[in-house]
Amino acid sequence: QVQLVESGGGLVQPGGSLRLSCAASGFTFSLYAMSWYRQAPGKERELVATITRTGYSTNYVDSVKGRFNISRNNAKNTVYLQMNSLKPEDTAVYYCYAQSGGTETYWGQGTQVTVSS
Repeated sequence: QVQLVESGGGLVQPGGSLRLSCAASGFTFSLYAMSWYRQAPGKERELVATITRTGYSTNYVDSVKGRFNISRNNAKNTVYLQMNSLKPEDTAVYYCYAQSGGTETYWGQGTQVTVSS
């Protein structure tokens, strides 16, 4: 069955770093664009970053440009989100999302990231 399993979340001080991972199984990972979304309490889910199937192209929401980096390893069926210079406003549940060129989409269960001193 399809699974997206996020890991790497936790509590970090402002200015710190975290690396999120999302391990995929049950589908052909290399055929899917991958994204990270986040949802803070009381707010709508927000697209943070996207990477194409080959990894050659990426996009970021303005608020994380220059601080976050999305990457993927198709041999390991894993997508990553390196988060640097973290701010309290980055606090949210982070979700992994897979989208095929058609209509198939999958969500992970989410991992909590808390930025606080």
